[in-house]
Amino acid sequence: MTNASDSRAAKLAHLRSDRLAKGDPIPLPLTMAAIFHAPGDATGFNQYGRFSNPNWDAIEEMLGHLEDAPCRAFPSGMGAISAVFFALLKAGDRILLPSDGYHTTRILADRFLGAFGVTTDVRPTSSFLDGGFDGYRLVFVESPSNPTLDICDITAAADAIHKAGGQLVVDNTTMTPFGQRPLDLGADIVVAADTKAPNGHSDVLFGHVASRDPNVIEAVTEWRENAGGIPGPFEAWLVHRGLETLELRFDRMCSSAEIVAGRLKAHRAVSGIRYPGLADDPSHNLARAQMERFGFLISFDLGSEQKAEDFINGCELIHAATSFGGVHTVAERRLRRGDAVPPGFVRLSIGCEPVEELWAAMEKSLDRIVA
Repeated sequence: MTNASDSRAAKLAHLRSDRLAKGDPIPLPLTMAAIFHAPGDATGFNQYGRFSNPNWDAIEEMLGHLEDAPCRAFPSGMGAISAVFFALLKAGDRILLPSDGYHTTRILADRFLGAFGVTTDVRPTSSFLDGGFDGYRLVFVESPSNPTLDICDITAAADAIHKAGGQLVVDNTTMTPFGQRPLDLGADIVVAADTKAPNGHSDVLFGHVASRDPNVIEAVTEWRENAGGIPGPFEAWLVHRGLETLELRFDRMCSSAEIVAGRLKAHRAVSGIRYPGLADDPSHNLARAQMERFGFLISFDLGSEQKAEDFINGCELIHAATSFGGVHTVAERRLRRGDAVPPGFVRLSIGCEPVEELWAAMEKSLDRIVA
């Protein structure tokens, strides 16, 4: 018997099948065009590259299939977040953000929304429901939070926010629709950086907004068209190709992370490990209830800046790099990015390498820093 996730994965690469004529290419063609043939009344047809593109249509169809909701594509995850903020907010509105989530979201709110009269408050993800949500136009949740991997009860937050008259936006970048489904849990809007696992090859920036509220989709579409925050057709084509293998890659990455997290926890060099799949993780029970997988991100502390750098740079199967979700395992000491974490705090993104080979390389590097 198949489940809903398997059904979504099976259909993902066949969404264009019904529209193919004999002799058409099965892979999506790349349409590099700024203008289109549009004589007379061209309503309903492609006319200009800032308004539409066949590669946008294809990627939005795939993302919409995964989200079970209309989607709009953007040139980065922050482009998607910006579209939601600037399309939906006005002077006098208040928003609530996680204090421990991706720092650029807070920078956008503080430096730019504030200048337009929007007030921003912050709250830790682990206690996000404390204090209620009265007076907030938008509430923005990142669960699991990046990089500390705390989790918020999305369903409980959605219920409370709706009773207070607000809307809930969930950044689902760390999980993808195969790991967590915020719209099914009550969120009004999902944003994500498809730069990460959906593309999967660390060679393109991309993002999307998904919502079952037609007013939201209309607003972000109008924002994209008029502000010019559009994705390129080649970038859309790359992400379309990456999405065809997302379920396969995501499954391996999550399965490997579950193995690696347990072994990291047992290693004498490691402390403060966070991974929702660990039975004693503070978020484990909530993760089991609202997430379909536990993800591929692990965070932990190696005690000092030097040890963290030595571990990362000394492991032959880890790239020292920012971002996550690609086929390569990557790690980063996150204090250098301005997160409120200890000097030896490491965010590890498990890739697609064979897990026993990956662990052997990691263990060798860990053993070296405590020798």
